[in-house]
Amino acid sequence: MADEKKNHITIDDFAKIELRVGLVEQAEHIPGTRLLRLIVNLGDEKRQILSGIAEYYKPEDLVGKKVVVVANLKPKKIRGYLSEGMILAAGCEEGQRPVLVTVGEEAEPGWRIC
Repeated sequence: MADEKKNHITIDDFAKIELRVGLVEQAEHIPGTRLLRLIVNLGDEKRQILSGIAEYYKPEDLVGKKVVVVANLKPKKIRGYLSEGMILAAGCEEGQRPVLVTVGEEAEPGWRIC
């Protein structure tokens, strides 16, 4: 029996989320914050994405990784920088180290994830 406390969504709700393969081309720590500023190639465009993972990842370790990006998230200004998406990670509970959701070598930047 389904748990009535879960926040279920429909397949139509899920279809609204645009998940795409992104290739991290540049990464840098924003001094005085827990943020990394990433430049991510989505195939037909490059986006700046901020992520609060600086205490867990060195910028140089992210360059070249293929990550999963929420590409249609409304852009938001954070600490004076515009963030144009979100990279996905697992293990985001308090006290856990987030593990980036990555894809295999054969996936190309910009490919839609379905």
